[in-house]
Amino acid sequence: MKRIIFTVTNDLNYDQRMQRIAGSLSAQGYSILLVGRKKATSTVLRTQAFQQKRLFCFFEKGFLFYAEYNIRLFLFLLITKADIVCAIDLDTILPCYYSSLLKNQKRVYDAHEIFTEQAEIIHRPWVQKFWLRIEAFAVPRFRMGYTVNQFIADYFKEKYGVTYAVIRNLPVLYPLENYAAESYILYQGAVNQGRCFETLIPAMQFVNAPLWICGEGSFFEQTKQLIQQYKLEDKVLLKGMVAPDQLVHITQKAAIGLTLFSLEGLNQYQSLGNRFFDYMMAGIPQLCVNYPEYQKINASHGFAHMMDEPDSISIARELNKMLSDRVLYQELQQNAIKARSVLNWEKEELKLRAFYNQL
Repeated sequence: MKRIIFTVTNDLNYDQRMQRIAGSLSAQGYSILLVGRKKATSTVLRTQAFQQKRLFCFFEKGFLFYAEYNIRLFLFLLITKADIVCAIDLDTILPCYYSSLLKNQKRVYDAHEIFTEQAEIIHRPWVQKFWLRIEAFAVPRFRMGYTVNQFIADYFKEKYGVTYAVIRNLPVLYPLENYAAESYILYQGAVNQGRCFETLIPAMQFVNAPLWICGEGSFFEQTKQLIQQYKLEDKVLLKGMVAPDQLVHITQKAAIGLTLFSLEGLNQYQSLGNRFFDYMMAGIPQLCVNYPEYQKINASHGFAHMMDEPDSISIARELNKMLSDRVLYQELQQNAIKARSVLNWEKEELKLRAFYNQL
């Protein structure tokens, strides 16, 4: 039985994408170990069909966290048996490279975004330069890899000469519950810079429904401040981190989902976020930015109401339109339900299995 180690910097319990990948390969007969970090606030690891390991760090964020975690991860990988190591994004790529080099293991890069083009990074030139150097050093040394859309695959091909497969972040197909849609609008995912909270929160003053935010991240405290600034404490509810099995029910009950990204860097403009497909799988309409990768999919399936500029006035106007126009709403809803049979993990995981089988 071949063993694969996947490395991330989150605490594992809320990473639906890696749970899908690890679960699929485990079911295929691989021995899987998913490695993440244990925070002071981490809850007990949820039981999975694969092995999990969390490394404790004294530092929680910033350069010291990345330095400590990378050292701990490198030492852990040195003493842990595996046939393949897979770095998930740039923040775990160096330990995977050096350990695989020393142990003569196969290595894979899973780039689910353009890490160096994140909104949190592009506005900090020295930080961006640091990560660009790591990217330029490490990515060419990972000849095997995959990413979430064709643009990112082409980006790495042009910049570093590597040919990566495209395996999208599609959700597992599940039966829909017979929920009556409730009135709330839902944002699920990381509460980070570049997700339009600066325009979404003020827009909620003029929207005829409450907003639920499920997730946390680097922009969480600023989001709290925006809610207080606009006196929206009773209308915008911060739900924090929600377990995937609970989030499925919350999403199905929502009236509208939100897929919003600001025009800050290629990572946002060329993104293909998990939530875009999660709302579709839940059978609910969504308001989505009209960026290239979303536009391509929506042109074929039509389950999202697209908007060009995610400013406050436009967000409020389009959300109210979706809430009041029943013909539009029902069309988006029906298209989402139809798309479920095409855009699901049961079909996409075949690419993942083929990728690892050929290694």
